[in-house]
Amino acid sequence: MATSESPKDVSFSQGIRMMFYAMKPNETSFPNLDEVPDYVKQATPFFISLMLLELVLGWILKGKLAVRVDDALTSISAGILSRLPMLFFRSIEFSTYIYVWEKYRLFNLPWDSPWTWHLTFLGVDLGYYWFHRMAHEVNIMWAAHQTHHSSEAYNLSTALRQSALQVYTSWIFYCPLALIIPPPVYAVHLQFNLLYQFWIHTEVIENLGPLELILNTPSHHRVHHGRNRYCIDKNFAGTLIIWDRIFGTFEAENEKVSYGLTHPINTFEPLKVQFHHMHYIWTTFWITPGLWNKLSVIFKGPGWSPGKPRLGLLEEIPEVTGKEVPYATHVSGSLQLYALVQFALMLGFYEDTFADKDALSQATLLLRSGYIILTLTSIGFLMEQRPQAAILETFRCSVFLMLYWLNYLKPFIPSWTHTFEVNKLKFIKVKRLAQGPISRMVSVLKLKTRSSESGSMNGIGTVLAHSLRGRLQ
Repeated sequence: MATSESPKDVSFSQGIRMMFYAMKPNETSFPNLDEVPDYVKQATPFFISLMLLELVLGWILKGKLAVRVDDALTSISAGILSRLPMLFFRSIEFSTYIYVWEKYRLFNLPWDSPWTWHLTFLGVDLGYYWFHRMAHEVNIMWAAHQTHHSSEAYNLSTALRQSALQVYTSWIFYCPLALIIPPPVYAVHLQFNLLYQFWIHTEVIENLGPLELILNTPSHHRVHHGRNRYCIDKNFAGTLIIWDRIFGTFEAENEKVSYGLTHPINTFEPLKVQFHHMHYIWTTFWITPGLWNKLSVIFKGPGWSPGKPRLGLLEEIPEVTGKEVPYATHVSGSLQLYALVQFALMLGFYEDTFADKDALSQATLLLRSGYIILTLTSIGFLMEQRPQAAILETFRCSVFLMLYWLNYLKPFIPSWTHTFEVNKLKFIKVKRLAQGPISRMVSVLKLKTRSSESGSMNGIGTVLAHSLRGRLQ
């Protein structure tokens, strides 16, 4: 039974076990929602460790790296974009769940009961199955979920290719749990269900024997990510594959899987990865005749068109020949290194923004978010070697300098702060030297007047000003 304490950091053992949904009820039960640890955030070092391990094992077992720079950066960029709305809005999944719990719950199951814990495990996993299935069978939901399937690679970085829109429909499938399951228990399992699905995005693990009968495994999930005809709309499971076996959507891996969308989008531009299918629905909606047909464009399957079944025709899906070549551009090693460095610097701003979001103004959050999106877009242009890439990157660097000058950004590397400050002071000094004698005299008089008014408070004010600026950057 958990005690009423503030959220704690997980131990190393717990960190490993939470990645595989192997935590115990007595160490993950909490009476209040604000006591539930942010397991996903604390999993960051384990994400990185597993990705590095995959690289090493892929090199040893297959003699090649399991990750391409362009594809991996695009996947991580999608994950970053999916989290930016959290800077401005509360989680809709938790907000709606709490609302239903407070207004309509039928009865209270005990938060510290192992029975409640295991019932929630099954309930969240079943809710995920139906959400995931509908995300493939309802076009407007597929417009969000397709982001996750757009990669033609299959590795742990693919797990991070998340949609910015998906969360606005997934909450519906968990609301029934709010009638009986306390929010803290739901919050724990929602995170564990997500964490479990990270490690199954790999080709390094082939088959897990008897576990394949019960659990969702890398083999089962490879089928789900395939564009082969036998893979379409199969294996929607989160943690337990039993739901697919029960509801008739299970398919075992039996031939080499070709990954990605049935009609590849061939781009590394993050905004296009996120929203291209939404644009497709918009254009198809207006050219389709009849109100019922227009509504069907939105709410029937992605492959539907007038005269076809709800989910479209399987035979219209392009057949995989085995000779498909994933989209890639021949980017030089030096350009890839430059993109990686810029991406790493942007990650520093990104993490800093989330760490200080409660102290930052809305204007600062908007500017930082805009800069992050601009950086990701520019890197995508560089990876595709577009003609506009050099212009966009020059503009991005100029925006960086402007935002830094206005104290909306700070360098990721602390030592750079001194460099930027020295250059700023030199500029100010040159500017003052360029002023005329009268202008300088006025400045001195103003400074003396201000000093005499503030007296001994001047030093304290300076310290506070620097402290606040450092906090708000």
